[in-house]
Amino acid sequence: MTTTTTAPNFDELATRILGGGAATEADALAVLRAPDADLMSVVAAGARLRREHFGNTVKVNYLVNLKSGLCPENCNYCSQAMGSEAPILKYSWLSKEETLKQAGAGLRGGATRVCMVSSGRGPSERDIDKVVEMTEALKDEYDGVEVCACLGLLKDGQAARLKAAGVDAYNHNINTAESHHDNIVQTHTYDDRVDTIGKAKDAGLSPCSGLIAGLGETDEQLVEALFALKALDTDSIPVNFLMPFDGTPYQNTWELSPIRCVKILTMARFVCPDKEIRIAGGREMHLRTLQATALQVANSIFLGDYLTSEGQDALTDLHMLRDNGFSILGMDQGAFDELIASHEAGVTHRAHATTPCGSAAGTGCGDGCGGCSVAADRADTKADNKPVIRTRGAGTEVAANA
Repeated sequence: MTTTTTAPNFDELATRILGGGAATEADALAVLRAPDADLMSVVAAGARLRREHFGNTVKVNYLVNLKSGLCPENCNYCSQAMGSEAPILKYSWLSKEETLKQAGAGLRGGATRVCMVSSGRGPSERDIDKVVEMTEALKDEYDGVEVCACLGLLKDGQAARLKAAGVDAYNHNINTAESHHDNIVQTHTYDDRVDTIGKAKDAGLSPCSGLIAGLGETDEQLVEALFALKALDTDSIPVNFLMPFDGTPYQNTWELSPIRCVKILTMARFVCPDKEIRIAGGREMHLRTLQATALQVANSIFLGDYLTSEGQDALTDLHMLRDNGFSILGMDQGAFDELIASHEAGVTHRAHATTPCGSAAGTGCGDGCGGCSVAADRADTKADNKPVIRTRGAGTEVAANA
């Protein structure tokens, strides 16, 4: 007797979830393993959940790397980790004034949340003092700004100090499934990470925690990680796609395709239908021409650059949102159009800006200057689809990509 397996109906799954049901682990695996030819039907079903909870809005976040590199932890995927030979920017804490400058660039560029990040195992009390001062200054200068802090493992009482200063959210990613955690880092445990998320929640901070795909995990481990995040009841779930920096143990690791990344984001939407699903690091590199498709299920992005790598041009991000019928959360259409117009006008202004090599030609490094080592390195890494090292914004004298 021949047994036939019925292909899952993802539209029916969406209807069940909209009716108060929940996706199972088997459902999540089915999304990941759906035939590539069925991608758009899977996305269309997931998009029903996204539209129900978030309409056509996209939350725009902006990263400020307060302290770069010099980290004692050995996270194998990270360009800032102990042992990494990636040629990234390395600097100690930004001043309050520089932090305000960098955050302001992102806020003027369309972001509503500033994510202040520092490398290291966790903050000292003096580090908390710095972030408290920065947060209070940001809140004073920018009405309605949301502040998320990402400072590593927290000690008792530190989350409460951040909350009292006006910090709204705390990010600490679990990064991968508990069953895979010890394969990617050995200087802290999965439980250490969960403990910090608990400290943030207990202090009244909105918990932000996500994962990195492409670290050698199985389908089952991706599902395990998503259901762990669901159990932690995190409000925001950043989904990162491994950026295989040269000089790290994961260099030249390429496990992802654009379709695979869209399926991972769609799975996240089915498992956590009413949570912010943020397309985080690796968006441009791995989704490529499917970025807008991915936003049919995800509802949040980072504007501009990442911690140690460049993102696509901020104006390109804004055009992508508007061209695909999305609006920025907290901004009406008229203001969105004005924002894009100001960016477009700024392109002419930036034609006279100084580039990393000291040239004043072009809208960016290498434009009209005859080329230089900075321009050549950037072109080579883009051609190889490798991470482009950030050489602008925080920690530099070059204007931010915002």
